[in-house]
Amino acid sequence: MIVLRIAQPKPFFFERGKRAVLLLHGFTGTSADVRILGRFLEKKGYTTLAPHYKGHGVPPEELIHTGPDEWWQDVLAGYEQLQEAGYDEIAVAGLSLGGVFSLKLGYNKPVKGIVTMCAPMTMKTTDLMYEGVLKYAREYKKYEGKSAEEIEIDIEALRSQTMPSLNDLRELVYDVREHADHIYAPLFVVQGTLDEVIDPDSANIIYENVESNKKQIEWYEQSGHVITLGPEKVKLHEDVLRFLESLDWNV
Repeated sequence: MIVLRIAQPKPFFFERGKRAVLLLHGFTGTSADVRILGRFLEKKGYTTLAPHYKGHGVPPEELIHTGPDEWWQDVLAGYEQLQEAGYDEIAVAGLSLGGVFSLKLGYNKPVKGIVTMCAPMTMKTTDLMYEGVLKYAREYKKYEGKSAEEIEIDIEALRSQTMPSLNDLRELVYDVREHADHIYAPLFVVQGTLDEVIDPDSANIIYENVESNKKQIEWYEQSGHVITLGPEKVKLHEDVLRFLESLDWNV
């Protein structure tokens, strides 16, 4: 029997124009969440960079020993990588947890604009969040080419463990929500109406609490949580581009 192992996604840096966009994936996600968007923006003259958070895109046994403080350092490292490569003007766009980090970046660093896509402002219980980790584990082990029986053994082993940092993840989301009124950069809030992972009302919380003079919110009626890979991704690409083009770039 031949076992096919599918290569895991890698962080990307597509250098094109002077305008840079930092693209941030979600919790248990990878750069694959935002790769199609990155390629689209590259074709439109934008430089895009998507880092991986520690513990993501690697075996789930590693993920459960990482947490949001480390992931935030990876976000900052991505921002600094763009700066060191000579990009002075940086916008940020993030999916889910990446959207939360995009908001946090907005009150910690200079950004030209912020795009949040299906970003949570409330969090489920840590037990429900750990189910998401187990779902990631199952998919990862399929990628590894493991048999159904091997996968179930691994999942049961993981089920007997915990991820201590899930409490920190909840605290991160509520802390960013508390600081939303510190955000003044132009903002585009994106939300899928059919999102079953987070409370879609999070989009309204973001929109209503930021202090940005220029802000807009768009609902996508046919889209769920991973909106970047959903049925309305072409519309999303065009809407994000329109927002980026409206920003006050110097280059």
